Amino acid sequence: MWFLLSLGAILAWSGSDLFSKIGSKPNDKYSHWKLVMAVGLVMGIHAIVQLCSGVEFSFQDIIVYLPVSALYILSMILGYVGLRYIELSISSPICNSSGAVVVLLCYFILKESIGGWQLLAVILICTGVVGLAVVEKRQSDAIRAARREVANVKYTSSVLAIIFPILYCILDALGTFADAYWLEMFIEETQANMAYEFTFLAMAIFGFIYVVIIKKQKIIIAQEKAKIAAGICETAGQFAYIFAIGANAILAAPAISSYCVFSVLWSRIFLKEKLSRAHYIVISLVLVGIVILGIFDV
Repeated sequence: MWFLLSLGAILAWSGSDLFSKIGSKPNDKYSHWKLVMAVGLVMGIHAIVQLCSGVEFSFQDIIVYLPVSALYILSMILGYVGLRYIELSISSPICNSSGAVVVLLCYFILKESIGGWQLLAVILICTGVVGLAVVEKRQSDAIRAARREVANVKYTSSVLAIIFPILYCILDALGTFADAYWLEMFIEETQANMAYEFTFLAMAIFGFIYVVIIKKQKIIIAQEKAKIAAGICETAGQFAYIFAIGANAILAAPAISSYCVFSVLWSRIFLKEKLSRAHYIVISLVLVGIVILGIFDV
């Protein structure tokens, strides 16, 4: 059963990446807030269903878990902003490099030991992230424009766009780092997940007030199907992840950690993103590092 759950998490989260990218329009400066609304709505519905089914939960849990929820949600918002400016096949590996940052935080702050394979993974990931920035910087405007012409997408920024997935990576790592402490000291896993979902629902309500009421933007449901699909995939992936890890963490962790490989694959198949050989080399370094971290994170 753990394998099917892991496969479900991989497909759901890589699908969330794909649909989030499809729903992120470079010419829509509110697209990230619309994504927050869609994801928060689906997560809120899931949390309410759990609450109505009798799962023990106190709204005090939302306050207790708020620092961790804030880190995760802020990271996702910045990730959604970044998708307006950069290819998914570049963004996803950077975002999923947060595991390397967690290793560094544990090493320098908690003074935990780090194995040789983990150190190699961190080096590969950091090298790949820096390499992506260098490759983007060195490419001429003509080459970059031709690459994006294939995907039929016009971006307003290039190398600076890498800042958003890097910020996502750092904040997501801080959230994971804090999560370990909060779950050990203050709150149980099920309650933490529901608290996170209710907090995301609150952000969705805030986004609706800001975009629709204050900024007078119209929300046409028929045009937001990709964002709703992203919300469903994100929530389903989180659900499958919890039970897969609980069933067989030693095997599920490395499988799920490599879901961004599928995000890159989907971007090539469905979004027609065409990258240079240099891009594929540095992305491969990041992907190999992520898989190594997953395998030895036991």
